[in-house]
Amino acid sequence: MHRKQKQVPPTSEVGGTSQLSIHKYQSAGGVVIDAGGERVLTLLRPGRPGPDGRPEIRLPKGHIEPGESREETARREVAEEAGLPELDILADLGHQTVEFDWGEVHVVRDESYFLMRLPPGAATLPPEKQFERLWLTWENTLDQLSFEAEREWVRRAHQWLTEFRRATPPAARR
Repeated sequence: MHRKQKQVPPTSEVGGTSQLSIHKYQSAGGVVIDAGGERVLTLLRPGRPGPDGRPEIRLPKGHIEPGESREETARREVAEEAGLPELDILADLGHQTVEFDWGEVHVVRDESYFLMRLPPGAATLPPEKQFERLWLTWENTLDQLSFEAEREWVRRAHQWLTEFRRATPPAARR
C-alpha cells in the first residue's frame, strides 16, 4: 500500500530568498508485539522533544542500506535500536510515503514496516543509549506515539492481527 501521509510542497521559501533542500530516502522498521500480542514496543527518546514538546515516543526504524532488503533493514534496525535480535516476522505491512520539514530540509521518506513478534524466551540486549524500551497496550501506543505516520502502522498491525486471530484456530497459530 502506498499512501502519502501529508501533502507538503516539495520546496518552500525561507526568508523569502532560499528554498529548503530536499532529502529523499527509504526506511524500514517494525511494529513489535510481545509473545501474547497484547503489548507493542515503543521507544522513548528522552533527549529529543516530539512535536507536542513531550519526549519523543516512536517505533524502531532506520535507513535502508545499499544492497539490503526492506526486511533485512527492519530486523537490523529493531535489533540495534531496541536490543531485540530474535524476532518472528508475522506480516509485511506495506509502505507509505511521508513528507515533512525538518529544520532547513524537506524530507520525503518511503517507509516500510513489518509486524514482528518477540517469541517467548528470546534474547534481549540493552537498547541504544538514546532509547528506553516501553511496552504499551495497543490503545496506549496510539495515544503516546509522537507521529501520526507511526500510529497508522500500529493501526495496520492491529487490524492484521485481529483478522489473523479471527481466521486462524488457536491451535494453528505460531
